[in-house]
Amino acid sequence: MNDTLSQLSFDELVRQVRACTICAEALPFGPRPVVQLSEASRILVVSQAPGRRVHETGLPFNDPSGDRLRQWMGITRETFYDASNLAILPMGFCFPGTGKSGDLPPRPECAPAWRQALLDRLPNIGLTLVIGQYAQVWHLKDREKSVTENVRNWQRYWPNTLPMPHPSPRNNLWLRRNPWFEDEVIPQLQKRIACLLASDGES
Repeated sequence: MNDTLSQLSFDELVRQVRACTICAEALPFGPRPVVQLSEASRILVVSQAPGRRVHETGLPFNDPSGDRLRQWMGITRETFYDASNLAILPMGFCFPGTGKSGDLPPRPECAPAWRQALLDRLPNIGLTLVIGQYAQVWHLKDREKSVTENVRNWQRYWPNTLPMPHPSPRNNLWLRRNPWFEDEVIPQLQKRIACLLASDGES
């Protein structure tokens, strides 16, 4: 499938992604792929899967998690939603539904079908934010066993990649237990992002 995708233009590939229905039968609210990307994107945000509010609005990180993520990054909503600045590619493009303890994991069909073909079309990415367990399993080849250990070892991947905890309010306890993340990592993240956005991707 990926050989076929590589023959498509960028715009046609994105159109096919946004029209994807490969796991429609497993999605309780139906398919609605939510992605943001441009061939000019300089920063890639890799998350888990859209939540219910994002599914309803079609706008990635249009929720309290997004508010915290933008605060961590030190950027405005306008900058965040400019695809020439940021590509946003969750591990599952559609809202998977809700389980007993929160949203369900990303659907497993999504990443093998589309992910590499899209990543191959993003030549200007200078920093990839890898948020949460499922994203880290895919993107961190020498990862640790837990999200906490991946984040604690962030300098191993820096400055091109940053493992991060999810910015969800559900992670408030984690943030209280690990104040070093916001004290030590976030200032470096903001400096790196400011550099990438101010210098046409040069660092």
